[in-house]
Amino acid sequence: MLQIEIKPFDALTISELYGILCLRSEVFVIEQDCVYPDMDGKDQKAMHVIGRKDTKIVAYARIFKPGDYAEEASIGRVVVKKEYRKFGYGKIIMKDAIRAIQRYFNENVVRVSAQMYLERFYHELGFNQIGDGYLEDGIPHIGMVRKQ
Repeated sequence: MLQIEIKPFDALTISELYGILCLRSEVFVIEQDCVYPDMDGKDQKAMHVIGRKDTKIVAYARIFKPGDYAEEASIGRVVVKKEYRKFGYGKIIMKDAIRAIQRYFNENVVRVSAQMYLERFYHELGFNQIGDGYLEDGIPHIGMVRKQ
């Protein structure tokens, strides 16, 4: 079972931060072959949704209150270690991120910048496309919003 913990940046341990950055780099930079500025200065404003399996960080997302990243509350850097994707951890981490936005920010409208190929995944979680597609770091993306 995936164990979820939600923490502000200042509560992360050095080991947790290192594990998060390693996971993000492993998937977004190496697996997706995309060089981009992952350390964007926004982690300090985010709440961090950490998914662990046997103490190892295997899933992650960061959430923002409205105005800290987008106009709406938002979820970003959603990632699951490749060998754990078959267990549905992507949906688990997303559902926990949505609940955390409701709990910590009292918000029901959530935005994501989704990689185009994941449109169905986000749609199944209640997100709908807004606007046209665009390139972000050379990868096709779409804006999506979930309203409850």
